[in-house]
Amino acid sequence: MHTDGHDLRHHGDAEVRDDGSALVDLAVNVRADTPPAWLREHIAASLTGLAAYPDGRAARAAVAARHGLPVERVLLTAGAAEAFVLLARALKVRQPAVVHPQFTEPEAALRDAGHRVDRVLLREEDGFRLDPAAVPEDADLVVIGNPTNPTSVLHPAAAIAALARHGRTLVVDEAFMDAVPGEREALAGRTDVPGLVVLRSLTKTWGLAGLRIGYVLAAPDVIRELERAQPLWPVSTPALAAAEACVSPPALEEAERAARRVAADREYLVAGLAEFAGRGVRVSGPAEGPFVLVRVPAAGAVRRELRALSYAVRRGDTFPGLGEEWLRVAVRDRGTVDGFLRAVGAVVGAG
Repeated sequence: MHTDGHDLRHHGDAEVRDDGSALVDLAVNVRADTPPAWLREHIAASLTGLAAYPDGRAARAAVAARHGLPVERVLLTAGAAEAFVLLARALKVRQPAVVHPQFTEPEAALRDAGHRVDRVLLREEDGFRLDPAAVPEDADLVVIGNPTNPTSVLHPAAAIAALARHGRTLVVDEAFMDAVPGEREALAGRTDVPGLVVLRSLTKTWGLAGLRIGYVLAAPDVIRELERAQPLWPVSTPALAAAEACVSPPALEEAERAARRVAADREYLVAGLAEFAGRGVRVSGPAEGPFVLVRVPAAGAVRRELRALSYAVRRGDTFPGLGEEWLRVAVRDRGTVDGFLRAVGAVVGAG
């Protein structure tokens, strides 16, 4: 889907398919070396129950308990992407607005459902930070990511909550919030913000993109509307097993440790990229997610030359609000980053 020159259906996995499958992947925002062995074994054990239809009650209760909510406020989905489709199709929306640059699937789903979408474009000179006043007052559905893909901006929870209005649905995509140490600025679990809908994904931190599991947190009436739009048994038995495991206390502790490692590795990546500032390389920041947004002259050529050196990064020009000079780079371990930085140096020079 192309709108105003932006391919809303282009995602990072396109960089590492087919001829890109052998590249070092810094294009996809899924944590490397996942899922861990214990999670693979737990999912494998669920395969003995495949003859029965999926029963999501235990997983739903586990997610509810993890956020201190009643089960009526939880809906399990086949990844967070399914939730965007459900929201676009099930809710009675007149004037949706999407805050960009951000993950493009929400806008694509809304357009597919026949909606005209207002774009709120955050500005580079403001560090791509949210200005609540920029959101149209008459918008009855607002979508924003936190931390935002691809800008890696973590917006203050208070600033996002200030977007709430009577008669407005406020959708906050927190797919990467578990990669933020302490999940600071999270709105998941809040019931005091009117119209709040929070989306979570379990595919990023746990490496389950191929399994498809996420969930929605919202008021019970909204959950019922979304559930009516779902097909029967939308989440598979292995995905339900994964959901229950990934919200357990030991898993949450492991995710927090991983988030702290990602934060340290991100700072290492940012510091390394700063060495090329003399050649026009600039990281948008401060970055708070498991990826960074990088501005570099002739980014398209740089991306192609990095591919020739076996490194895949994500093009940025498919995101509304960004142009051809942007790239998104996933955070990886320091050994991988060292190799990547050598490749960057070979492409752009040290300056």
